[in-house]
Amino acid sequence: MKLKIGQSVKVKKGILCPDDPEFDLSGWQGRITDTGEDENGETTIDIAWDSITLKEMSEEYIVKSEADGLDWASMYLFPSDVEQVNERDSKKDTDKIRNELENRFGWIGMGEEGERIQAVVNSAKNSSDYEIMKTWGNYLEKHLKFPFESIVEEYYGKLPIRQRDKLIIIDVKLVDDHYGVIVSCKSGHSRFDIPLADIAAVDKNSDNARHIHDYRVWFANR
Repeated sequence: MKLKIGQSVKVKKGILCPDDPEFDLSGWQGRITDTGEDENGETTIDIAWDSITLKEMSEEYIVKSEADGLDWASMYLFPSDVEQVNERDSKKDTDKIRNELENRFGWIGMGEEGERIQAVVNSAKNSSDYEIMKTWGNYLEKHLKFPFESIVEEYYGKLPIRQRDKLIIIDVKLVDDHYGVIVSCKSGHSRFDIPLADIAAVDKNSDNARHIHDYRVWFANR
């Protein structure tokens, strides 16, 4: 069987995941996106799983793949492992489901830090950046202990502050769709607002430091 890029294929019965034989790939379906060779010179095909396979994929498989640094949305197999079939969805359908799953599971591979971030992200009403941003605002308002001392780690705005300046953070002021969570702070007799992503807690071992660090990691990589 001559397989080409773009063709839809289905995994034959009894084929197990080459990276983890615990998972049976029988019936998984997707599109060929690339061809290559393994270390023995045998031809391989890269299959991007379609939206139906992605929706039916177990959370256990996705979580384990994330933890192991593997791509759960596609896989290299041998041509003999699959058979050609008609496509059953569109690439747009596949992209939509893959993006939804990436939002739900994409942080887990970072370990405990990633699991904490993922828990906040998954508690949002939907996967839009602004909705998740609002969720972070509510989470931080609830979990940060105010007031607390912070240090400016990076700031390029117009306020009269510089990197390494120390500020007292008073509360969460608002959530902006561009700058993210904004906090109210004071320095001496001056009071102003600053993006939380620009500061860090002085007490590196505090719960506040952990919450702020998690948020900053999410904000920088969202």
